[in-house]
Amino acid sequence: MKLSSVWVALSLSPLLASAFRGSQPAIKESIRSAPQGWTRTGRAPADHVLSLKLALAQPKFSDLEKHLLASSDPAHPKYGAHLSKEEVHALLAPASDTLDIVHEWLESHGLGKESVTKSAAGDWVTLRVPAKVAEEMFNTQFHIYRHDESGDSFVRTTSYSLPSVLHPHIDLVQPTTMYTRIKPLRSTLHYSTELELTMDTASDTLTGPSGNAVDPSCNNQITLSCLKQLYNAEGYTPSNTSGNALGITAYLEQYANYADLQTFYQSQNPAAVGSNFTYVSINGGQNLQDPSQAGVEANLDVQYGFGMTYPTPGTFWSTGGEPPFTPDEFEPTNSNEPYSDWTDYLLNQTNIPQTVSTSYADSEETVPFSYADRVCKSFAAIGARGTSLLFGSGDGGVGITGPASTACTPNNGSDAHVFLPMFPGSCPYVTTVGATVNVPEVAASFTGGGFSNYFARPSYQDSDVSAYLQGLGDTYAGMYNASGRAYPDVSAQGVNFLVYIAGKPENVSGTSCATPAFASIVTMLNDARLQAGKSSLGFLNPMLYGNASAALNDITAGSNPGCATAGFNATTGWDPVTGLGTPDFGKLKDLVLSS
Repeated sequence: MKLSSVWVALSLSPLLASAFRGSQPAIKESIRSAPQGWTRTGRAPADHVLSLKLALAQPKFSDLEKHLLASSDPAHPKYGAHLSKEEVHALLAPASDTLDIVHEWLESHGLGKESVTKSAAGDWVTLRVPAKVAEEMFNTQFHIYRHDESGDSFVRTTSYSLPSVLHPHIDLVQPTTMYTRIKPLRSTLHYSTELELTMDTASDTLTGPSGNAVDPSCNNQITLSCLKQLYNAEGYTPSNTSGNALGITAYLEQYANYADLQTFYQSQNPAAVGSNFTYVSINGGQNLQDPSQAGVEANLDVQYGFGMTYPTPGTFWSTGGEPPFTPDEFEPTNSNEPYSDWTDYLLNQTNIPQTVSTSYADSEETVPFSYADRVCKSFAAIGARGTSLLFGSGDGGVGITGPASTACTPNNGSDAHVFLPMFPGSCPYVTTVGATVNVPEVAASFTGGGFSNYFARPSYQDSDVSAYLQGLGDTYAGMYNASGRAYPDVSAQGVNFLVYIAGKPENVSGTSCATPAFASIVTMLNDARLQAGKSSLGFLNPMLYGNASAALNDITAGSNPGCATAGFNATTGWDPVTGLGTPDFGKLKDLVLSS
C-alpha cells in the first residue's frame, strides 16, 4: 500500500488547533513488560502498517445494561421486551462531541474520514497507519515480539499515550498492549486418550437424572441419543417455521466440513441428511472443504449443535481478522482480535439467531482489561437483542492449559502461584458452561471454573456464590478473587463425544462439547417459547439463578484440580466446577412457558 494514496496532509483549522493546544500526552494504558514467554527482537520498521481499533466512550451503556437485566428477569414487568438493532445502536453510540474531537485529532495526523472505518453504532473506529505515524499519534515505540513457544511474531508496545483531552472520549486502542495468542484462538477442546470413567460400565441399565432409563453405552461414548436421554429431551422435535435459529461461531481457520456433517447425520439423525447450515464469512473468514482441513472444533460444534436441533435453521460464522491483512516478515499471521469483529457484524444485522454457541477462550490476564470490558459490553448488547450467548469455561481446571511451569503463574512478573480465570467465560453477560462425565453425572476433572479478576460478582449470583464461599472457608485464600464474577453457570456432558473428522469417527472431550450441548437445549427452549407466541429467552443468567434451580440437575461430586491443588469441589447448589447443574429440558420447558 502506498502511503501517498491514503495519508493526505491536512492543515489545522483554528478550532482544531485550539482543541489540542496545551493538551499534553498522558499514558492511557501500560504494562510492566511483555508477558512471560515473549521476546522482543527489534524495532518495528517505520513503514510497517498497523491495524488499530479505537473504542469510543459509550455514555448510555448503563441504560442498556439496566434494560438487559430487566428484560432477562422473569419477575420483571419488562421480561422478554428485547431491543431492536436501532435501539441498541442508539444506546452504544458515542456522544457527538466525542465524534467531533476524535475526527479532529485524526485529521491533525493526516487521517481524513476516508482513511478510517467505523462500526455500525459508531463506537469503534479502525485505522491503518504506518508504525512511524502510530508512534507519533500514541507517543510510543512499537517493537517486534516473538512468542517463544510457537514462533509467532507480533508488533506491539508496552505503553501508549493520548492527549489528555481525549482520555474521556477514547476508552482504548488495541492491539497495542495485547499479547494474546489469537491464531488460532485457543479452543477449549480437550483430547482424551482414555475414558474418564468412575463407575461400572457393564451394567445393563443406567438411570438418568430425570429418573428415566439411559443406554449403558452412554458411559463409553456420547451421542445425540445419549444427550436427549440424559436431559429429558426425547420426543421433542423443533419447528423450522417459528423464526428460531442457532448460531455457531468459528475463528481463524476452523472449517466445518459438509461431508463429515452428512456422515454424522447418517449415523445420528437420518432425518437431517441432505440439510445444511448457512455459512457466513466475516472479515474474510473461510470454510474450506478439503477433508484434510476439517476442523475438530468446527465439526464438533456443528454436528452436535445442528444435529440436536434439526430442523431449526443454523448459521455458521467464520470470522477472520480485520481486512485487509497483508502478511509480512514481522507479522506473518493475523494478530487482530476477532471477537469485536464478530460482535460488530452481528449487532448490525436486523435478525440474529436466538442462541449462539462459542467454544473458544483465552486466559483472562492476556486480554487487557479495557478490551475485555469493552467486548463484554458488546455481549451485553447482543443479549439485549434477545440472544442467549453460551461460552465454554475452559479446560485447565483452576488454571489454564499450557506448560506446567507457566499454567498457574501470572503475567505480572511475580512468582505467585494462583488460579487463572478464563475470558470470555468470566464476562457477567454470558452463560458459561462447564463439563460433566458419566451417569450419574460428576464433574469432569478438566473443567475450567473459578472467579474473575476483572469483573465483579453480579447481583444475580450473589446468594448462590456466597453460600458456596461460606462452605469453602479459608481454603485457597489468596489464590482467587472471592468477590469476582464466578463461573461456570451451568454444565453438560463433555467427555467422549462421537464426532466425524475427515470421514472417520473420533472421540472428543472438553467444555467445547458441553457448550453446544447446552446451547442445543436452550435452542429448543426458545423454539417452544416462540411457537407459543412468546419472546426468546435472551440473556439466561437472571432466570437461571432465579427460579430455574429446580429444573436443573445439581451435580455434587467431582472437582477441577490444577495449580498443584485439588481445585474447587462440586457440591450441593452452585459450585465453580459445574455451576448450577445440567439441564432437564422437560422441566425447563414447563418453566419458560409459564413465564
